[in-house]
Amino acid sequence: MPSHLSADRPAAQPPGRGSVDELISQTRRLKGDVDAVRRDAAGEGSDHPRQRWQRALYDLALHQLSDLDEHLAQLRDGPLPTAAPESPAPGSLLSRVGSAEWNLLTDEASWSGELYQILGRDPAADPLTLDELPSLVVDEDRPRLTSMVTDCLIDARPIDGEFRIVRPGGDVRTVHMMGEPVLDTDGSTASMWAVLRDVSELRRSQRAVSETRDSLRHRQEAARSEHRLAVELQEAVLPPWRGSLRLPHRGTGALDLASQRLPASAHTMTGGDWYDALELTDSETLLSVGDLTGQGVGVTSNMTMLLGAVRGMAMAGARPGQLMAWLNQLLDATVQPALGSAVCCRYRPATRTLVWAQAGHPAPLLFRDGTGRTLNAPDGVLLGATSGAVYGQAEEPLHVGDLLLLHTDGLVPGHTGSAAANLLLGLAPRLAGNRTAEDCVRTVVEEFGQSEREDNACVLVARVMS
Repeated sequence: MPSHLSADRPAAQPPGRGSVDELISQTRRLKGDVDAVRRDAAGEGSDHPRQRWQRALYDLALHQLSDLDEHLAQLRDGPLPTAAPESPAPGSLLSRVGSAEWNLLTDEASWSGELYQILGRDPAADPLTLDELPSLVVDEDRPRLTSMVTDCLIDARPIDGEFRIVRPGGDVRTVHMMGEPVLDTDGSTASMWAVLRDVSELRRSQRAVSETRDSLRHRQEAARSEHRLAVELQEAVLPPWRGSLRLPHRGTGALDLASQRLPASAHTMTGGDWYDALELTDSETLLSVGDLTGQGVGVTSNMTMLLGAVRGMAMAGARPGQLMAWLNQLLDATVQPALGSAVCCRYRPATRTLVWAQAGHPAPLLFRDGTGRTLNAPDGVLLGATSGAVYGQAEEPLHVGDLLLLHTDGLVPGHTGSAAANLLLGLAPRLAGNRTAEDCVRTVVEEFGQSEREDNACVLVARVMS
């Protein structure tokens, strides 16, 4: 507010009450709307960085709207007298905005009552001169205040800057100072007039927004790095072949193989699902699919360990049932226990026999002569669920032209278990018309790969060629 030292300047008159009252009403409506949206959308109580950042932004907006409301009220009611009968309530806008004028000719200073409260000074004490004012300012900010005052007094530049002050008791506050020189009739600077505002709470809110934004950005960068690492790890261990593969490479009873992995639609995190086909030392072929619970690089790392164990034990001659039991022991012994499901099959080309076992996983589907059925599953619980679990084993004779379909949960969006199997079996007439395993995978993907899916999925198709 203007001081008595500048009485030669015409006093600003308050604008019409009606127009300012309307602005106040609009501000308060907007404040209520922002507060309502904050309660609905800011995730109260959540510790996720995005929710913390949103809450900080809403708090900052509400803080600024509250200040605008009180600014407009002061504008409507006009400037207060220099010595108000009662001090404003602590924390209100009026207690955070004060004014001062320093007369360069008489070295006289005039402060409003609010400025005493902002700077923590005794209202009965004399106001500080411009030479004394830096004594309240923290050491690092004194050059900034000196520069602002010098520019105003020497070059007649407006003041607009911030500095921190230390109040009695050690409380540090941030003060925003805006001012201008008051020129004499000959154009020289006679005094300096300024408005000082305590912006400590506003800066605190802005810091909260900045810190939560940085936390969110770091979390997003970490998530992208983790996703990239998980994808690279998965690509490094899953079979490199694309399109059709023929196993074994020599001899009779070969399988025509094709596979595809379908990523989830709703997130970018990589899961622990896998597929595999491997020619073994005895000319048999290993077929396996599986899935570990969870997402991210830790799960992908466990999946690579599990897949490596499957390959190693199969190469060593382990039968599917025994292989499952050892996998269960391996998961049970890991530092970070996990649950998983899997199907492991050994195909004997000499007799066209499929020997297989499962651990809480969808059974393979067998298609023959335009119809399909689910293979009867031997006993087997989820990997990692029970120590010392025993896994059954089943054999299935196959014919030339038969088609095996192995898959993980999530292949049919919105369906699991028998419901998903029935939808896949419904493709039997179309699959019968496909010439290759790759054509069959394409048919499955065309039917179920375009829908939004919540989880990653794998499909592996094997056709008996001879």
